[in-house]
Amino acid sequence: MDYELPLRNENSNKGTFGRVLNISGSDYMPGAAYLSSVSALTAGCGYVFLATEERVIDAVAAQTQNIVFAPLTDIERLLKTADVLLIGCGISTSKKAENIFKNALKNAPDIPVIVDADGLNILSEWEKPSLPQKLILTPHVKEASRLLQVNVEKIIENMEFFAKEISKKYNCTTVLKSSETVVCSKDFKIFHNKKRNSALAKAGSGDVLAGIIAGLAAQGLDEFNAAKTGVCIHSLAGEQAKNDLTEYAVMAKDQIRYIFSAYKKLLN
Repeated sequence: MDYELPLRNENSNKGTFGRVLNISGSDYMPGAAYLSSVSALTAGCGYVFLATEERVIDAVAAQTQNIVFAPLTDIERLLKTADVLLIGCGISTSKKAENIFKNALKNAPDIPVIVDADGLNILSEWEKPSLPQKLILTPHVKEASRLLQVNVEKIIENMEFFAKEISKKYNCTTVLKSSETVVCSKDFKIFHNKKRNSALAKAGSGDVLAGIIAGLAAQGLDEFNAAKTGVCIHSLAGEQAKNDLTEYAVMAKDQIRYIFSAYKKLLN
């Protein structure tokens, strides 16, 4: 495993470990907002501010009291104090979501920005994107095919090459996901996670991984280290969940429950 855990200073408070602004969820996908927010907290960040639709706030608030909630109209204000922006998990590709996405990326300060799921689909249609410098994209192979306009089968055949192509095109760190995962930095350093686990082939797994990466970036890891360490933690959590629950029964919320197990393994 190639990873770098963030330092945990005992002389600290919740502000020490970073603020994640998470713009996620929509009326029909509130679960993405919950999974990405709670996984960022479980990965160790100090705060998660979830900016989303009112109905999503109600749904997520019924499941956890650990998140700070905000209406979508507060995004500009929250960006001024955020240490990390996570955007895209389940936001849909509506015109409203597209406008929110583009404005957030244009106005994001010099902080790490993680784009996942619907954010990637919106990005693939954005002709002249205004992109932040500290950008992490987390596509699975179908999303990658939209970003590059390349056949999915070709991407699966040469994951490392196409991870580099995404990093080159968008000047970003890329987390390219299939049954294996390739992480490529802006300067084309490569990390492979070759551990396959069918238990992770469930809706919501990508939201969990994006949240973990955001939580690590909030604690001070650079984009490449946050991405590859996030992949390691997610992989180990999924492995332990599979061992306890079988590869059939693991759900995305179970992956969050086992993040602690991944940390224990990496700390030993």
